[in-house]
Amino acid sequence: MKRQPTLKTVLLAGVLLMTTTMSAVAVDKSSLKDGLYALIDTNRGEILVNLEFEKTPLTVINFTGLAEGKIDANKKGNYYDGIKFHRVIDDFMIQGGDPTGTGSGGPGYNFPDEIDNSLQFDGPGILAMANAGPGTNGSQFFITHVETSWLQGKHTIFGKVLEGQDVVNAIKANDKINTIEVIRVGAKAEAFENDQKAFDAALEKLAGAEMRKKAEAQKSILEEINKKWPDAQVSKSGIRYIIEKEGSGSKPTTGTNVKVHYTGMFLDGRKFDSSVDRGTPFEFPAGGGRVIAGWDETILDMKKGEKRTIILPPELAYGSRGAGGVIPPDAWLLFEVELLDF
Repeated sequence: MKRQPTLKTVLLAGVLLMTTTMSAVAVDKSSLKDGLYALIDTNRGEILVNLEFEKTPLTVINFTGLAEGKIDANKKGNYYDGIKFHRVIDDFMIQGGDPTGTGSGGPGYNFPDEIDNSLQFDGPGILAMANAGPGTNGSQFFITHVETSWLQGKHTIFGKVLEGQDVVNAIKANDKINTIEVIRVGAKAEAFENDQKAFDAALEKLAGAEMRKKAEAQKSILEEINKKWPDAQVSKSGIRYIIEKEGSGSKPTTGTNVKVHYTGMFLDGRKFDSSVDRGTPFEFPAGGGRVIAGWDETILDMKKGEKRTIILPPELAYGSRGAGGVIPPDAWLLFEVELLDF
């Protein structure tokens, strides 16, 4: 069975930017029916998208609020302006929305999925949120080239291309979003608020008591981590790490085959895996999405011979899905990692 590509957020090697452009799609706004739309202007032309603001209100508030600079994020102003499509897979999709352009960045917060089963990955032009697992939506989104039914239930669909699918199909890696214009037609769309207050209210409604309970549990865990490892440094993404042994030389680049030894443990010290115990180092291409996101980020920041203790939050490990009946959902994990060679 042919393995379908996944949409895990990953670091990708650069692709030569094609400089050819297309003529912009002429959008007649006066002909639009009542609804909420996004006009995505790219260096290859315009893409007009209908937004499902009634079925997925939180996601649309987030997308349009970021586009108009109304949501508190770590990139000020109109968030998407100038951001590139960092990931493009032919006959699959285009992905953008990361201000760092690496595939690992976001607005500085996550929010839950809004899966509506009436919205399906049934053809080209589906606009959906990229994520690293359940409940890890931020600012990254993708638009499909074709039907991608294997993604159903894993990603929040919140819109569909009305015009400009040819532009979607022409976009290459590192092409850019110039601007995103939010178009409101009709009373409902005009009344649709997309500022921080509206986001917070929609989040509260969606999350409910269960999400609050989960957040409180995670906060408690984080407090315990800070007490147990007070000297740990913290990366921008939230990885806590202690350099146990300094390395030397350069750091590996994306795609470089690396050789590491590791031991994986839960925070209470229970071991769940170890290449050291097996006596065989683990080899994989750095930054290629072959391992969990926290590993990719860590290895690319290490030097040869360096050894670290790293503590990964769930969203950079196995998220709400867990793994293999061994890693439970929403688990923080500790790894002792040594970069042997590359």
